Amino acid sequence: MTTIVRNLQLVRDRITTACFAAGRNPATVRLLAVSKTFGAEAVADAASDGQRAFGENYITEGVEKILALRGRPGGQALEWHCIGPVQSNKTRLVAEHFDWVQSVDRLKIAQRLSEQRPDSLPPLQICLQVNIDGGANKSGLPPAEVQALAREVAQLPRLVLRGLMAIPEPAADFDAACAVHARTKALFDAVNASGVLPTPMDTLSLGMTADLEAAIHAGSTMVRVGTAIFGKR
Repeated sequence: MTTIVRNLQLVRDRITTACFAAGRNPATVRLLAVSKTFGAEAVADAASDGQRAFGENYITEGVEKILALRGRPGGQALEWHCIGPVQSNKTRLVAEHFDWVQSVDRLKIAQRLSEQRPDSLPPLQICLQVNIDGGANKSGLPPAEVQALAREVAQLPRLVLRGLMAIPEPAADFDAACAVHARTKALFDAVNASGVLPTPMDTLSLGMTADLEAAIHAGSTMVRVGTAIFGKR
């Protein structure tokens, strides 16, 4: 058993334990393995243990890995999430190679992704990134602007609005982390209840290595874990 496979099993155990503690079914939480800065072999190692969804922050690096693994056995079954900032000059790369984009925070970017998504591919799955706690160095749109952007994005062709993503500042303790994640969950519920979307969102992407338990307690349906699987960068 490799270190990555062993780490994957430990993370899955953490998710299961956190779900039971929160009174949730572990099947309601997906694990996104964040493989940024690690090579294709590390991804292949994780994939050998059944991990299918991988997150990349750096678009060019991510595309290189996608192409390197696509021709290998099982490579076509991998699901690739762009979780880093998307600039206008990189939207075509994202639209042509990724399955999900979790970091949309501007209508212009969503429109370019919609226009550049090849007709031969399934629709691009979209999460809006929210700067839930107003972090000065964080990407994402203010909570007050989420509903309006969600309505616009949901109308674009070749995109499917799936949910919200947030990366709050590190919290002092479990209760503080739960509280800030709960704010994103409340926003998620409010947008769904508003009636502005043709189909309710189903994905709440919250929690990383340090705070996945708090995120699951607050209602996360997808945790993005890198360090606990692949090691320190």
